[in-house]
Amino acid sequence: MRSRSEKDTWRNWAGTVTARPVREARPASVPELADTVRSAAREGLRVKTVGAGHSFTSIAATDGVLVRPDLLTGIRRIDRREMTVTVESGTPLKRLNVALAREGLSLTNMGDIMEQTVAGAVSTGTHGTGRDSASIAAQIRELELVTADGRVLTCSEKENPEVFAAARVGLGALGVVSALTFAVEPVFLLTAREEPMSFDRVTSEFDALHAENEHFEFYWFPHTGNCNTKRNNRSAGPPAPPGRVSGWLEDELLSNGLFQVVNSLGRAVPATVPAIARVSSRALSARTYTDVPYKVFTSPRRVRFVEMEYALPRGTAVDALRELRTMIDRSPLRVSFPVEVRTAPADDITLSTASGRDTAYIAVHMYKGTPYRSYFTAAERIMTAHGGRPHWGKLHTRDAAYFAEVYPRFGEFTALRDRLDPDRVFGNDYLRRVLGA
Repeated sequence: MRSRSEKDTWRNWAGTVTARPVREARPASVPELADTVRSAAREGLRVKTVGAGHSFTSIAATDGVLVRPDLLTGIRRIDRREMTVTVESGTPLKRLNVALAREGLSLTNMGDIMEQTVAGAVSTGTHGTGRDSASIAAQIRELELVTADGRVLTCSEKENPEVFAAARVGLGALGVVSALTFAVEPVFLLTAREEPMSFDRVTSEFDALHAENEHFEFYWFPHTGNCNTKRNNRSAGPPAPPGRVSGWLEDELLSNGLFQVVNSLGRAVPATVPAIARVSSRALSARTYTDVPYKVFTSPRRVRFVEMEYALPRGTAVDALRELRTMIDRSPLRVSFPVEVRTAPADDITLSTASGRDTAYIAVHMYKGTPYRSYFTAAERIMTAHGGRPHWGKLHTRDAAYFAEVYPRFGEFTALRDRLDPDRVFGNDYLRRVLGA
């Protein structure tokens, strides 16, 4: 553990949050982590753990002790009889996916990037898209939690079940997750079908596209009637990954390199955005490829942005998206980033954005450095009118009073927090706003 000078500042990936902790810690074991928490509590310092910094909110910021889980990494054990893998909390999803594939195993579903740590991803409710398979947190079978008094709790459906129900998406409010046990399955192949489609067709056929595909998502380009769709379904094979040249053209040159250039132009000259959007929305061509899951679910994301995402009852998503389009068309807004739409089935996690209801996600983005508040405020007004729940790690303005209305089990979570962390060792300004004092 080392003291930090005033000039040492932690920043998140998007540059939207900075923090100057008193000191930082890099525990190499669970006992060291527990000692770190106990020592901070004795000194009256608050404790927060940061992963890869991919949250846009200040959920991990602290002025106390900043825990970096760099040394809490790797697979503890693989249980092939139970088909589970137990992994240290600081393990990046990318390393986990590669290690599982070597063992002939895979997670069932995942998000669209894999730079996050496993604990950071589940604690904020990271998800992909799925008709039947839910978020990364919904795949947890057991978790290990270091509480405010330094105890180490093992939580599952059978052991400390009330903690397990909440801590799978715990926001860092209940303790520090030190290990996670995920359900896994034999590695399989996915075939991705990417195809341009009109906004009117996607929205009119949304229910059918969702029902007919294991994993369906699409991107709508504001100022146009154009979308790009992606359908992922299990395949008997054989593997047919994108060619080296064509994959580079699509994933690096067009989706990252050229996209960076056009967004920079749009930021400098906003009047060019609608024309750029029309070109960008037609740049990616239809393609089909088959590979192991993590190579199909995820893509490189090198262009930096800010994001707000809301989880809506799935039946309201098309209406909300049409309202969003009307709002943009009638406003002076210039939006160069596409709007992303994904789905998830209902789950039983207390503060999961899909808790208790089938869900569709609508995510809005703006290129880093571009004014975004007017756009996000107007979009948020539409999403909250439909009972939307914001992603815990993405920008929003909601508070505890709002969450008490849209989460029927909100009181269960706050009562558990009062029991596990009465002195708010794991508190910060963000948690005070979203969970109350």
